[in-house]
Amino acid sequence: MSLIVRVALPGEYPDAGRITAEGYHADDLLRRPDGLIDNEYEARLADADRRAREAELMVAVDDGKVLGTVTWCPPTSPLRELATRPDQAEFRMLAVAPAGRRRGVGRALVDACLDRARAESMREVLLSSLPQMTAAHALYREFGFVRAPELDHSPKAQVHLWAFRLRLNP
Repeated sequence: MSLIVRVALPGEYPDAGRITAEGYHADDLLRRPDGLIDNEYEARLADADRRAREAELMVAVDDGKVLGTVTWCPPTSPLRELATRPDQAEFRMLAVAPAGRRRGVGRALVDACLDRARAESMREVLLSSLPQMTAAHALYREFGFVRAPELDHSPKAQVHLWAFRLRLNP
């Protein structure tokens, strides 16, 4: 596998959006407490074009095929939820296509975000995650992220997100 993580090209936005929505569906993460699918959030996940305009859309590509994606939220991004200071980094909406799972794609995306944070002299990286995203939590812990319950939040009714932080060495 010759995996490359880079900024998405406009022609890759549809694949990145599809992969994000499909990844959340595959793990049943779009189901509301009433049993229905959260179509509003699904549409936000699929709208990779918007994410590329309001943040930076990154993709993991192998042999020309998009296998994963993450949204890097620089200090000027309206998509930031947790990071409030310019020395705080944040990434969101990490998703891996079924074909990229168990192949290091998620790890490569997180690694790229951490490299970016260090290159931009960030002091810490923050992220939000649903409590049931246990595989993602395990991956984040491997990188040294710890729970930050003081930053837990609910962006909308019946959606409670856990926060994680990784302090970076100056």
